[in-house]
Amino acid sequence: MMKREGSTARSPQATAPHMQGLQGDLQVVFDVLYEMGVIEPVLKMDWQAHLRGMESQTSTTRLKLDDVIQQVNRCKGDAEKIRESLAKLAPTTLEVLAIEVAREYANYHSRDMVH
Repeated sequence: MMKREGSTARSPQATAPHMQGLQGDLQVVFDVLYEMGVIEPVLKMDWQAHLRGMESQTSTTRLKLDDVIQQVNRCKGDAEKIRESLAKLAPTTLEVLAIEVAREYANYHSRDMVH
């Protein structure tokens, strides 16, 4: 199980200054997204087409993602609160969050392997 209290997955140079990373236990967020049926479709999607679409809406997508990350962080790892918060969001927003969770997992594991 992986805890990420108070840390962010990105360097400040890599993203807009307002971007904040997920905090706490990424596994809880992943599990909630999986239980909601978000993970499987994201794994099966055409990534090239999806990423091209995201690039055309970069600033809007980042603002939405930042808001969602703040909502999830306020839940402080409580799976039920996270589920309630995410249930109100559009499917495309949940897909972007799932991608962010995957990125943070990848960043965590790449740092873990280097150290």
